[in-house]
Amino acid sequence: MHTTNVQSNHNEEKKFNVFPIMISLLIAGFIGMFSETALNVALTELMTLLDIGPSTVQWLTTGYLLTLGILVPVTGFLLQWFTTRQLFIASLIFSIIGTLVAAMAPNFEILLLARVIQAIGTGLLLPLMFNTILLIFPMEKRGAAMGIIGLVIMFAPAIGPTISGLLLANLSWHWIFWLSLPFLVIALIFGIMFMQNVSTITKPKFDILSILLSTVGFGGVVFGFSSAGEEGGWGSQRVIMSLIIGVVALVLFAFRQLSLKQPMMNLRAFKYPMFVIGLLMVFISMMVILSSMLVIPMYLQKGLELSALTAGLILLPGGLINGFLSPVMGRLFDKYGPKWLVIPGLAIIIVTLWFLSGISTASTIAIIIVLHSCLMIGIAMIMMPAQTNGLNQLPRELYPDGTAIMNTLQQVAGAIGTAVAVSIMSAGTAKYMKTVTDISDPTNEVNALTVGVQNAFIFALIVAIVGFIISLFIKKVKVVHS
Repeated sequence: MHTTNVQSNHNEEKKFNVFPIMISLLIAGFIGMFSETALNVALTELMTLLDIGPSTVQWLTTGYLLTLGILVPVTGFLLQWFTTRQLFIASLIFSIIGTLVAAMAPNFEILLLARVIQAIGTGLLLPLMFNTILLIFPMEKRGAAMGIIGLVIMFAPAIGPTISGLLLANLSWHWIFWLSLPFLVIALIFGIMFMQNVSTITKPKFDILSILLSTVGFGGVVFGFSSAGEEGGWGSQRVIMSLIIGVVALVLFAFRQLSLKQPMMNLRAFKYPMFVIGLLMVFISMMVILSSMLVIPMYLQKGLELSALTAGLILLPGGLINGFLSPVMGRLFDKYGPKWLVIPGLAIIIVTLWFLSGISTASTIAIIIVLHSCLMIGIAMIMMPAQTNGLNQLPRELYPDGTAIMNTLQQVAGAIGTAVAVSIMSAGTAKYMKTVTDISDPTNEVNALTVGVQNAFIFALIVAIVGFIISLFIKKVKVVHS
């Protein structure tokens, strides 16, 4: 009985037309990730054009993250209810509507609504992408396939700021969205023509309480951390209440999942030690990368007084190196396993962050480019190998849950990383300003920001050291599940 099962699975795998499926996923994933970061460089300009403050404009990113944080946990459940084609087409329709509304948005409110609609599209697509790869590729080829996905996921955010910097210099911010639209339409046509149904529909029971607890839990945590970056900081009532409500809801959500026969998100995936280590590696990488991606442009624009386009170009080499290294790391992972990539990767990140914690207004652009590139090389050595190794340990029926857990915690890590980095940076800046005699002197402001930036990198360094200790326990998964 067992062998026929394996045989039928194997035959199914052979029928997939892998190349067109991958192309559809990659185009859609690229534009989804591009629109997530392309707007970051435009935020300063949007504050002037739409007459809003920094705490308001931050919601264009926070609203996006919040929607992902709420939706992604539910996708493991959706993957078992709807076919691959249905979910792919739905995700692209949401992305197209959101992008079109954003391209025509006359004010902040409409733009925020458009970002939420876009995020629904991305939230459906990301877990679908990982789950499909786990199903259409055999274990020994997954590293390379995940590496190609890594190329797209890292390449889009890398060129996002540069392209939007160019668009802002020559056209308006609306063009960030007009540029994405034709690509999304192409991906949709490609998907309708070539996307195949790869997952098994099991239709688990719809549990409304699980969905409510997940929404309040993940939403509360992401909202709480994101709000901590605003005025009032960690001490504000809104932040404390959001975090308490979020954590309580998550604890109740976990108990609920463990008591159900068919849980919405199967937490039994946590029984697999390499999955847990992979998850922690991805969590730490996302915290480091997203806090750095926020702090470095601020330092370049406010500390070194460079333009948005120049800041985007300085970050470009690191992003490109990271993107191109992802498939290489994927192949090396297939050949040698995760240990020889993840541990050295974290060592590189620790050394780089140590240097970054000492940057000042005297630091040259060349030093920033080299350090940012080293950071991105380290991230490429960790992200995909740790993620693939972790998911490889799960049995086939836990793939949808494993990918949903991974993707959810990436969004949460992003929100936590950015919020903590911004608050540490603001606190460091404010503390320095209290010690100066002449507040009106502009050099003091720049020096204060530099101190804040250094503090933010010290925080990232501590996180990376914790990651390095955990990484010593990583092992290649040898168990092959049918």
